Amino acid sequence: MTPDAVVTASPIPYLVLLASLLPALAIFPLREGQVRTRTAINLGGALVKIALVVALIPPVVNGEKQRASFEWVPGIEIVLVTDSFGLFFGALSAVLWLVTTVYAVGYLEGSPNRSRFFGFFSLCVTATAGIGLAGNLLTFLIFFEMLTLVTYPLVAHRGTAAAFAGARRYLAYTLTGGVVLLAGVVWLTAEVGPVEFTSGGVDAVARLAQEEPVTVTAIAAMMLVGVGVKAAILPLHGWLPAAMVAPAPVSALLHAVAVVKAGAFGVVRVVHDVFGAELLARLGLLTVLAVTAAVTILYGSVRALTQDDLKKRLAYSTVSQLSYVALGAALLSPLAVAGALVHVVNQGVMKITLFFCAGLFAEELRVSRVSELAGVGRRMPLAGAAFTVAALGMIGLPPLAGFVSKWALASGALQAGDGWVVPVLLTSTVLNAAYFLPVVYRMWALPPADDAPWAQEDDGARPRARLGAPLALVAPPVVTAALTIALGVAAGLPYSPWAIAQVIAGQVLP
Repeated sequence: MTPDAVVTASPIPYLVLLASLLPALAIFPLREGQVRTRTAINLGGALVKIALVVALIPPVVNGEKQRASFEWVPGIEIVLVTDSFGLFFGALSAVLWLVTTVYAVGYLEGSPNRSRFFGFFSLCVTATAGIGLAGNLLTFLIFFEMLTLVTYPLVAHRGTAAAFAGARRYLAYTLTGGVVLLAGVVWLTAEVGPVEFTSGGVDAVARLAQEEPVTVTAIAAMMLVGVGVKAAILPLHGWLPAAMVAPAPVSALLHAVAVVKAGAFGVVRVVHDVFGAELLARLGLLTVLAVTAAVTILYGSVRALTQDDLKKRLAYSTVSQLSYVALGAALLSPLAVAGALVHVVNQGVMKITLFFCAGLFAEELRVSRVSELAGVGRRMPLAGAAFTVAALGMIGLPPLAGFVSKWALASGALQAGDGWVVPVLLTSTVLNAAYFLPVVYRMWALPPADDAPWAQEDDGARPRARLGAPLALVAPPVVTAALTIALGVAAGLPYSPWAIAQVIAGQVLP
């Protein structure tokens, strides 16, 4: 990839958005009984989006950016650009949208309001794609807030009191963060004019910092807080465990594809493509971000240890794991930044596997607590194996995907002279093992309790020989578990996420 990319006007960014927007508009009017039509539209849109992303890889790798823009209202230009970082994020969301769609079709079979669910599901993916394609701050802000609004109905989908309470908490946190981000974006735009993302930071922002460092410090802090809410950075994380009342496909979407990933993506954009890491280091904000991320990593892991509810344990794990991205972005080391970027992909693949399996256990076996998981691995061997692979990957065992991320972050911390980060990562790894290994042990080594909801099932109703669930529910976690292995084993190959992450890191920290 060449340092100076060629920018070409193209409609392709619009097509990437339309690949999920048009399915959403087509799905909302469908009757509940039109299952095949709804499924075909869902899968068709997901496949088209993947095809478009794949088609974009050669020009982006060769140093060409596809750009589309128009003036929405006077003073606000919508800019969509296929730069390397945006495509990296877009490819992850496109692939995981496909597997999550397959899983959701099986998970929600026979349930009410599926057209509403899949309509908002596609809008959520549209907003995520817009965040990845955003070429300037105002475009990013618009899609960032669109994501907040279209995710609310998914969190509240079940319509129970608990679902509405969790959704209201989610909305309160994320809208507040959005207001803070809006204030920061408006303030910065008023000072320097429209801000287009630039690798290494925007020159006009750097000049403003020389003249008014206090102003730039305040603006940067506001913007980091605004994106930090969705990234679930302490103390802005409270919405995430509360949102676990949502159906499993929504939990997977929140943790691996959309909301928290948008927050992590936003942190990297703000640090490296708006202000520049070296500028934020001079202002003292990188140290604050790094320390806050390190505290969040340890806090999330400790809280995960105390959770018996499996989805809440996974939620606090996400609070911890997503801050690896913020930590890496806050270190002045290309290797650490590459580790942060590749962890966006690796954590997404591993965490979506875990939530797929948690949903399977809850729906098929009526098991939702860690204390109830004894014997589940033998009852559902494919799901149990997928969960085990993803859990070991989250711990960071080689040669799985999580090892690549943690090794790069630790090596990058030493490269940057921030050796204090290594004990944080090692402590986090020990805590990861402490809250994941007991789950794996119970699944495989302990016999099921006599009063387990599924232990006395009639063999005629659900034969023991069956591998546990419909193919639409089993296949997605098996596929993503295989990706967890592949992303680790094949990390050194050209065009792997790790290889591309190193290229992107070299652009922002040459």
